[in-house]
Amino acid sequence: MGIFTRFRDIISSNINAMLDRAEDPEKLIKLMIREMEDTLVELKAACAGVMADSKKVQRQLDEVADRAKQWEEKAALAVSKGRDDLAREALLEKRRYTRREDSLNDEYAELSIIIEQYHDDIRQLEEKLKSARDKQRLLVQRHIHARRKIRAQQDIRRMDSNDALFKFEELESRIDRMETEADLVNFGKKSNLEEQLDKLSVDDEIEAELHALKRPPTTDENQTV
Repeated sequence: MGIFTRFRDIISSNINAMLDRAEDPEKLIKLMIREMEDTLVELKAACAGVMADSKKVQRQLDEVADRAKQWEEKAALAVSKGRDDLAREALLEKRRYTRREDSLNDEYAELSIIIEQYHDDIRQLEEKLKSARDKQRLLVQRHIHARRKIRAQQDIRRMDSNDALFKFEELESRIDRMETEADLVNFGKKSNLEEQLDKLSVDDEIEAELHALKRPPTTDENQTV
């Protein structure tokens, strides 16, 4: 398992924990980006350490290769001087450095692979971090919209329930009763216009009676008296 995979698991664990706590969406996304930034710093630091080891191995390789070449030259000198015994000793020393060189080459190759993996992981994480930053505002808005939509759907479901309908119908009946009571307050009561017209009729009757009283009595009425 690569270091990036391990860090990714840590990030996933932390994000899941934050989601379980129902964090504020903006705060949650900021924490996610911070996790990615911290991971990127860790990756770069680890990569720098491996690169330092690789440079150290490269220096050792140069030294070992140089020593092997020196012993080869000494072996050739011994042969030219007729000292095969010294030439053999020199070649043994050369073999020792050559084997050491092979071992260092293997180590250098392994470090180069690890460095390449680090570079790939860093490149991937930088792309994801850039994308996360670009989408930060949009994700916050989408999260807020989703929560509002959930609340709206919950309100709709509550309104669709029998209890809510019953309360609505009860309220409607109460308003009907209030309107009926308001109408009954003025039921049978004449309007101001009707009262004025009725008064005019009464006044006419009074005037007629008064006029009749003022008329002199007729002949028949006098005879009767």
